[in-house]
Amino acid sequence: MVQIENSAFAVNEKGYYGNFGGAYIPEMLYPNVQELKENYLKIIYDPGFQEEFHQLLKDFVGRPTPLYFAKRLSEKYKTNVYLKREDLCHTGAHKLNNTVGQILLAKKLGKHKIVAETGAGQHGVATATVCALMGLECIVYMGEIDIQRQAPNVARMKMLGAEVRPAKSGSKTLKDATNEAMRHWINNPVDTHYIIGSVVGPHPYPDMVARFQSVISEEIRAQLLEKTGKETPDYVIACVGGGSNAAGAYFHFLDEPSVKIIAAEAAGHGVLSGKSAATTFLGKKGILHGSKSLLMQTEDGQVVEPHSISAGLDYPGIGPLHAHLWESGRAQFYAITDEESLKAGFELSKLEGIIPAIESSHALAVLNHLNAKSDETVVIALSGRGDKDLDTYMKFL
Repeated sequence: MVQIENSAFAVNEKGYYGNFGGAYIPEMLYPNVQELKENYLKIIYDPGFQEEFHQLLKDFVGRPTPLYFAKRLSEKYKTNVYLKREDLCHTGAHKLNNTVGQILLAKKLGKHKIVAETGAGQHGVATATVCALMGLECIVYMGEIDIQRQAPNVARMKMLGAEVRPAKSGSKTLKDATNEAMRHWINNPVDTHYIIGSVVGPHPYPDMVARFQSVISEEIRAQLLEKTGKETPDYVIACVGGGSNAAGAYFHFLDEPSVKIIAAEAAGHGVLSGKSAATTFLGKKGILHGSKSLLMQTEDGQVVEPHSISAGLDYPGIGPLHAHLWESGRAQFYAITDEESLKAGFELSKLEGIIPAIESSHALAVLNHLNAKSDETVVIALSGRGDKDLDTYMKFL
């Protein structure tokens, strides 16, 4: 894990990326968040921590993941498309990079119980996996609707020994699961560490998760150099809900002006349909889950329920880093509909023999909007595999 402190896009000492971030938390959580803030950098850059972290990434997670040249996809779109294969991580997505890091951090802080939230279930599975690995108690909150549409991941969590608790309020999806997990942490502040699964929440979580996920772009640079003779691509594309896979894919390119950073948000039935999760198109500044960011909300500040066919992108906000990338113009955001993402998922399956998670399919669908040149290099973060989404895909066959 390379330490970058002088980036124009690094979090400042108050936990802000530009106008976004901070730690808006109830008083009961202040000691926990302060403990993390004071210790996380010191702990995660300790040589002993780094050695254990990278050993687990290699032997348990299965890193480095391949950077795959998608020949038939490249031929169709008349450019050079590489897929960063996070779907080949143990548990089937990028989420394990972060949970391995956070479980090691929790142990250093003397915590022996873990709570987490999950939408698509991948973060829940990754958390349950590392808790089983380390012998820690694990409770995962998941929206009641997501429990139904992501049944395979619920079964995996239970098999790994986690308790899955349904969130029955609101839209019964990721936002509500996060609310319940935070309430649990407030009630159990001494012995419990909350493993947040994305670059959201109070500082230092967005920065900490981004650092653990930065292994993705660190590998991309080395692999591109080996394959093309150049470390930097012309485009890096990732889907953004909260945005942890995107933060990891962008991290080591943020200060490279030649690299165009592209984010795919979930437009659901269409940006203006009333059933969307396209935060940068519909949101305004607000506070949710402990940080200031862009948030879909009514005139009086009530959260607007998001919609996406993808459980992992069904979130009414984005992480503060991504909000800053949007406001500063460093990243370009595309709103991808449910229909577009499904078409892209089927296309990759039939052209390359890879079934992507529906989240990742949103990123793939950007190829239809990009008009990349034949001599340009496009890297797409394939954040997860599509096993968990087969029931959804099959409805549209």
